[in-house]
Amino acid sequence: QALALLEERGAAVVIRRYLDDAPSEAELRAVAAALGVGPRDMIRRGEAAYRELGLKDASDDALFAAMAAHPKLIERPVFLRDGRAALGRPPERVLDIL
Repeated sequence: QALALLEERGAAVVIRRYLDDAPSEAELRAVAAALGVGPRDMIRRGEAAYRELGLKDASDDALFAAMAAHPKLIERPVFLRDGRAALGRPPERVLDIL
């Protein structure tokens, strides 16, 4: 839905298949900075890997490392534009980066 909102407004979109092309820790840190959040706000706590890796009390460094190693942990979709970012949940949030 978020992608459709952007396309309806004529925004050019490049899709990154994050499971095939996982972001690095540095990229994840840059996204967190653009979002103005910490890694705990970017991680999917409902994923089995979150529990299996014991991330509940993990440090920020450990969370970034876990997301880089296990990209399915990354909350998605994430939209980036001109140094700004938005999580696509709810979908209307992406309009903030236009």
